[in-house]
Amino acid sequence: MQGTRPAVRPASLSDVPALVELRLANAEAHLALDPDTYRLPQREAVIEHFTTVLNDTTGRSAVLVAEQGGQVVGMVEVLPLPEPPAHQILRPEPSAQIHTVVLGAARGRGVGSALLDAADRWAAEHGITNLSAGIHHRNAGAVRFYRHHGYAPSGTAWSRRPAD
Repeated sequence: MQGTRPAVRPASLSDVPALVELRLANAEAHLALDPDTYRLPQREAVIEHFTTVLNDTTGRSAVLVAEQGGQVVGMVEVLPLPEPPAHQILRPEPSAQIHTVVLGAARGRGVGSALLDAADRWAAEHGITNLSAGIHHRNAGAVRFYRHHGYAPSGTAWSRRPAD
C-alpha cells in the first residue's frame, strides 16, 4: 500500500459494510474527543443511511471511497446544504458539508488528500461553490489536515442549554 496513490470512485451498495465500519470507527474516535457531544450511532441506522444515499439516483449528494490494494481505506461524503430562506440575511451560496474518514493504518499516505480532491471535483461539477467541514477543536490531526488543504475557520458556533 505504501507509495501508491489510492483509487477514488463513487461508492456502490457493495461498499456499505466498509462504509459502516468507517463511520463507526470515526464515531469511536470522536467519543474519545468529547463524549458530551458525540455518540456511537446504531449500526442499523448507519446501514440504512448509506443504503438510502446510494440508492438515490438524483445525484444530489455523493459518497466517494478510496481504495488501496483492493481494500476501502477511506471515504468522503458530500452533503449539499439547503439555501437560507429568503427572509434571512445570509447570502445564498451553493454549499455542501463534507465528512472525511480514513482508516488509521492508511493515514499519511495521500488517501485523505485524494478524497478531498475528488470531493472538490464533484462539488464543482454540481455547482457547489463552498465546502465546509465540521471539525472538533480538540481533533488536532483533522484541524492540521483541513488547514493544509485550504480550509479555514468561518465563524464560531455559540450555544447554550435553555433555562429550566
